[in-house]
Amino acid sequence: MKNLIKASLLASVAFGCMTTAAYAQDTDTTSVDEVIVTARRTEENNQQVPAAVSAFNERALERMQAQDTTGLQGAVPNLNIVQGRGSSNATNIYIRGVGQPDALQTFDPAVGVYIDDVYLSRIRGAQMDLLDLERVEVLRGPQGTLYGKNTIGGALKLVTRKPDQEFRANASIAAGDYSMLEAKAAVSGPVSDTVALGLAGLYSSHDGYVTDRLNGREYNDKNTWGVRGALAWTPSDQVRVDIAADYSRDDAALNLGQPVNNLTTLFGAPLLTVPNPNHYNFTGAATSTLPNSTQLRHWGVSGTVTYDVSDNLTFKSITAYRNLETDDYVDIDATQLETGDAFVGVDQDQTSQEFQLLYSSDNWNVVAGVYYLRENITSHQEAYADDLIGGGITFTRFVDDDLQTTSWAGYANASYRWDNGLQLSAGIRYTEEKKDYDRATYTVSSNPLFTSVVPFPFVADDTWDDWSPMISLDYQIDDDHMIYARISQGFKSGGFNGRANSPQERTEYDPETATTYEIGAKTQWFDRTLRLNATAFFNDYQDFQARVSSLEIILGVPTPQLSVFNAGSMEIFGVEFEGQWTPIQGLLLESQIGYLNADYKEFDDLRFAAFGGSRAFQQPAFAPEWTARFAGQYEWNLNGNGYFLVGANARYRSEMALAVDNTFTNTNVRNGLWSDDYWLFDARAVWQNEDRRYSIGVYGQNLTDEVYRTEGQEFSSVGSIRTTYYGAPRTWFVRFTARY
Repeated sequence: MKNLIKASLLASVAFGCMTTAAYAQDTDTTSVDEVIVTARRTEENNQQVPAAVSAFNERALERMQAQDTTGLQGAVPNLNIVQGRGSSNATNIYIRGVGQPDALQTFDPAVGVYIDDVYLSRIRGAQMDLLDLERVEVLRGPQGTLYGKNTIGGALKLVTRKPDQEFRANASIAAGDYSMLEAKAAVSGPVSDTVALGLAGLYSSHDGYVTDRLNGREYNDKNTWGVRGALAWTPSDQVRVDIAADYSRDDAALNLGQPVNNLTTLFGAPLLTVPNPNHYNFTGAATSTLPNSTQLRHWGVSGTVTYDVSDNLTFKSITAYRNLETDDYVDIDATQLETGDAFVGVDQDQTSQEFQLLYSSDNWNVVAGVYYLRENITSHQEAYADDLIGGGITFTRFVDDDLQTTSWAGYANASYRWDNGLQLSAGIRYTEEKKDYDRATYTVSSNPLFTSVVPFPFVADDTWDDWSPMISLDYQIDDDHMIYARISQGFKSGGFNGRANSPQERTEYDPETATTYEIGAKTQWFDRTLRLNATAFFNDYQDFQARVSSLEIILGVPTPQLSVFNAGSMEIFGVEFEGQWTPIQGLLLESQIGYLNADYKEFDDLRFAAFGGSRAFQQPAFAPEWTARFAGQYEWNLNGNGYFLVGANARYRSEMALAVDNTFTNTNVRNGLWSDDYWLFDARAVWQNEDRRYSIGVYGQNLTDEVYRTEGQEFSSVGSIRTTYYGAPRTWFVRFTARY
């Protein structure tokens, strides 16, 4: 803690990070950014929203040097957002210690991701490049009232820039080490008095950060491209129609990790001794015999109709269809052996419809609506384990499953503000969700003892419902100071164990719920040159869903068991701080700090007999005690020769567990699925011309070449597999940008 305080004091006076200054406006930083958000489905200044919302406009995203959604890491207190394990296209998102890291298609996310109010049902496809965005909003804590299912931890909203009657265009190209190349472009403007069009596209690639020590193949690279089109039609002053379509492709190599312990056969015989299991070398730490490929195709269309019925009443319809296809090879053991290799092919589509009524007056703001979602997911999986049994026995398991989800909800949220500045808000949402699951599993082996030619079925269906309430009270002391108290609840739907390897694992689990009690203050000082926001919260997390592994003897054969069940309860307490300060013209200092204390109160697991059948002593996954970011920037006016900006950025994360199963069953000793505390430092220098239309900058990330873990795989019942994944090494690039 002392080292953190000392480092924080040093970092708080450092310069921060911004890719380019905002175009078409002065960036002399005489006041902090004002961001209008729609966290409560109506437009509000974020400083007046009685909830913990971190919002970033284009300038703020540029300051963070964020290139995709994982670039938000560190900029939001108590947020963990990293690339998902074993996949180039999945995103692991935890907010305040609540999340879901498993990309398997039967597991629902715990943090909802939205693009223009369209919900994305899977964590696959959520690692999106930031292209032509108006803003990003991160809502911390349960969002059950206005956003519904699977927002038990919070919500991440990406709001794209809509075309209008003003012509805009921008383009950038960047190149750097690891053969990094990135090109982005966007243009929008009117084609008539009532119609405007917009088009944006990107291409982004870099070579692999990991090189195979046996055959020279590269892993952990990037190869992505995408386009988005938008049309805005305003046939009258009362009606606006927005239609959008997007398409993206990701064709990357394997996302490979590092084994952290020696591998064994299913019977415990040694297979491979891992050298230096606690050390990682970006140029020679891993190998694989799988096809070097992970692929994604993701597209969608949406239409939003907004009709102003009167000066006070607005009707809105949001219709969307999305399709996601992935073909991922996953080397779970991260070695040349086949003990836990897999292919996972997923075809998912979803159709959603939402109707809203929004009423506003001098004292009232009311949002009410109904929501419908239909999702279909089919999956084909192949698990390759020719080395798992030993004795030259080959083994391949095949899984085909089909999941259909039908969800509907009705909700209402109302706020009334008295003339003295006091506001009361209350809301409730009812959700009903039905799931139908059909799965068939069989194995092929050179030994008949392990062969199951006749598939064992897993056919199930169930329906769950939930009431999610919210109430808050806030007091607007004056235009710059507000305090609030809030109680909110959210839930994550129940489901079926999509990792069932035997009839004993054909299990169902119930929904999990979280109730958060929160107090906060949002303040601005000294003519709005200083902004200080603070939040304290307590989260009562019940029936959380846990996936754990064990090894059972069935008919004399060791059989890995991958169980999912409602494990118990957790209590989470935390404090969050966000600050911005412009002490003099041209200088901006920023800081975000999060403190988190997460503890299991119940976690029943009979395997932990030495601890009374409980593993509540363990540390919850992805819940570091401290997260912090310190940044700033300074800009010089070159008196007719443009502007020159320099900056640096420091992000801190204390140690954290990388999996639910993070200790052995007979002791409380860590098994390697942990990340030590670490600091990451970025910096840049940017020149802009006089009217800020053109800029060129040099950027560096992870300047100290810190080696740090971000994710973990726990399949200890399958050949003692425990694998960790690592963040990017030191990189640099040069970017040129033009704006009109």
